[in-house]
Amino acid sequence: MIQNILDHKGGRVVTALPTQTVKDAADMMREHGIAALVVKGGNTLKGVISERDIVNAISRSGAAALSMLVSEIASHDIVAVTPHDSLKRAMSLMTNHRVRHLPVMSDSRIVGIVSIGDVVKLRLEDLETESNVLRDVYIAAR
Repeated sequence: MIQNILDHKGGRVVTALPTQTVKDAADMMREHGIAALVVKGGNTLKGVISERDIVNAISRSGAAALSMLVSEIASHDIVAVTPHDSLKRAMSLMTNHRVRHLPVMSDSRIVGIVSIGDVVKLRLEDLETESNVLRDVYIAAR
C-alpha cells in the first residue's frame, strides 16, 4: 500500500509556485536532493515539475528555459494516488502515463509524493519477505 511508503519516508512534500522560475525549481530540487516538485497555487495542486521537464525545456529553449515560469513547463495532467492504493495501481499508473512521480492525495489534500524508486524499493522488500516465508515453510515441512 502507498501508505507503507509514506510511513517509511514521511509525508513531507516540497512544493513550487507556478510563478517561480525553472531555475528556482532546479535549485530547490538540488537543495533537497529530490527529482520532482509538486506545483501548488494556494491549496490547489497545479501539476508536477520534474528533472525530465527541466531537461526537455532546456533542450527546446536553451538557457532561456531557466528564466521560464514553472507553470510553463510543469506537467499539468495530474495523475495521483491515495494512501490506500496498492503498489500495483501505482506501478500501472506510472507505466501507462509515463510518469516517475505521483502525488498522494487524501481528502483533496496533498499528503505525500512517491517516486518509481520508492515503489520499486517497497516491492523488492515485499518479494524478499515472501521469499523468506516460503523458504521457512519449506524448511519446516521437511
